[in-house]
Amino acid sequence: MLKEIDEILTRATASFQAASDEAAIEALRVEFLGRKSPLQTLASQMRELSPEERPAAGKSLNSAKARINDLLKEALANLTNKNIGANTFLDVTLPGREPGVGTKHPVSLVIDECVAIFRRLGFIVAEGPEIETVRNNFDALNTPVDHPSRDPLDTFYFSDGRLLRTQTSPVQIRVMESSEPPIRIVAPGRCFRRDTPDATHSMNFHQIEGLYIDEQVSLAELKSVLLAFARELFGPEVSIRMRPHFFPFTEPSVEYDFSCIMCKGQGCPICKNSGWLEIAGAGMVDPEVLANVGYDPEKWSGYAFGMGIERIAMIKYRINDIRLLYENDLRFLKQF
Repeated sequence: MLKEIDEILTRATASFQAASDEAAIEALRVEFLGRKSPLQTLASQMRELSPEERPAAGKSLNSAKARINDLLKEALANLTNKNIGANTFLDVTLPGREPGVGTKHPVSLVIDECVAIFRRLGFIVAEGPEIETVRNNFDALNTPVDHPSRDPLDTFYFSDGRLLRTQTSPVQIRVMESSEPPIRIVAPGRCFRRDTPDATHSMNFHQIEGLYIDEQVSLAELKSVLLAFARELFGPEVSIRMRPHFFPFTEPSVEYDFSCIMCKGQGCPICKNSGWLEIAGAGMVDPEVLANVGYDPEKWSGYAFGMGIERIAMIKYRINDIRLLYENDLRFLKQF
């Protein structure tokens, strides 16, 4: 049997070295390593050997199989190298290819522009974690326990009671608890809500919120800041209006609109013929929120505002579907 194994190994070595294409190598693999190969036949005859002969025969069989596997790998590697050498031609006289330069995502562009504007207005940037506590996301912001936003149908909760923040307002709580007034911050970041995705809603979105805490802060100051921001972002002809609203963490609360940049306030399908584009909410920080972070509401006051980055991007770049921002279609993204 040992002699037969040596003969099979010699024949396999010569065959693999002579193989010139992938089909020939595959045929040899079947011939020498398949279920009907000579080595398999010899392996089935092991029981006919004496106990003294079996160890040497088994060792020789295993060694032959390992060697044939090595021959197979070598033949495939040689074939690959041969093909590469045949198909590769380097013309050193050709000019080098300049690598393509990527561009920023429209959401990143809007965040950068908004932050730059607010920096010029005296704000500094603050950040916080995307995984938050119920206290920072709801309780400290004066959100009632029966508020719909607390429902698991609206908010992503973890098994330990934490959640994916539904707004960037928890950053305001963290900053106020760790700093003494005056405070003047903007907090851009990603938020999460259980919204059904459509042309204007997404479960993952971005906000930028602002907070100013000082003595004798007024709603008029808030309006002046938002007007300055609108004109920096959309042009000097933009105007702003405020409408009464309700938010748990501000009192009084307002929603603010910018005049339509498409029709200059004359009315068009984009603004639903109203001449105004709804942006987001704002208001004076509720005294309960100030008390929750240890501030004296009799001494300190302030305003807060927020807006959706995707909403701003859709207005600024005339995008009609928020889903375009997240589909990673290079034909769309290359425009920016």
